[in-house]
Amino acid sequence: MKKFFFSIIIPVRQENDYLRETLTYLQKQSFKNFEVLVITDKISKKADPAFKRNLGAKKAKGQFLCFLDDDSYPKSNWLKNLHTQIKKHPHWAAFCGPTLTPKDDNVYQQASGLFWSSFLGSGGAGHYRNSPQKARFVEDYPTVNLTVNKKVFHQIGGFQSKYWPGEDTILCLDLINHGEKIYYHPSIQVYHHRRAVFLPHLKQISRYALHRGLFARKFPKTSFKIGYLAPSLFLIYLLTLPLHHCLIPLYLYLTALFFTIIHLLLTIPNLSIYLLILTIITIPVTHLYYGLLFIFGFVKLDLDFKAHEVDKKTGQYIGG
Repeated sequence: MKKFFFSIIIPVRQENDYLRETLTYLQKQSFKNFEVLVITDKISKKADPAFKRNLGAKKAKGQFLCFLDDDSYPKSNWLKNLHTQIKKHPHWAAFCGPTLTPKDDNVYQQASGLFWSSFLGSGGAGHYRNSPQKARFVEDYPTVNLTVNKKVFHQIGGFQSKYWPGEDTILCLDLINHGEKIYYHPSIQVYHHRRAVFLPHLKQISRYALHRGLFARKFPKTSFKIGYLAPSLFLIYLLTLPLHHCLIPLYLYLTALFFTIIHLLLTIPNLSIYLLILTIITIPVTHLYYGLLFIFGFVKLDLDFKAHEVDKKTGQYIGG
């Protein structure tokens, strides 16, 4: 039985154009010692991404498990750079890197991408996840670009969660509690197609906000963080503004938004006015929407799993 260094695991409801694109880019990898396992509903008999990833891990022949989403695809040197970091740091269990917005995403997807990649947009909770930043250890990283040592993965029991999204958050928490390190390096890059603003983007945000709110109560070690709490605190501030008339936080937010606009203008070549306006609107709207649903998630007893709806003809996801 042939063994591989990497086993790339991709859970998906059914085959679609994004998946075919991902497989095409995997064929272009400069590092060739890998296998690809695509786990569909037909194979797993379940829609649950965590179950599919665990199933893929059981079948994997590689030393390291590379988790991708079907709508993410790697740069040609992704595995080469990942292999370099693993060889430099053989005692660390997990590795990750930034997820970038593809240049061919439409303007509405680009606006979502600028929200995620700007510091004011995703804040300290996720800025480094969506733009190359300095190398660091992290406590939480999504499975859109996460690699885990297979031996350690099985030692912690794989994905324990019924939750989606959030199964990756709990996996990372299990790694941390097991005494392991999760290392982020800017060279380990993939592209990730964004949900278009506004409705698909906000639908995705609603899942993140509800689960992060719930996790802030149930798993505070990695989820009760100011970066996740800030939008709710800002929402509460705005709702109570008539009672205290303190405009300082609002001025600070608007100042941060202004400097974000200047940064976008200075760093993005040929940034269109329309895209800039979309992004300016997307940032505060997303913050307020996330802040509200985070509170709902925090007070909920639990959340039920609900899989992506798909277009059965194309395999593409419907909505966010």
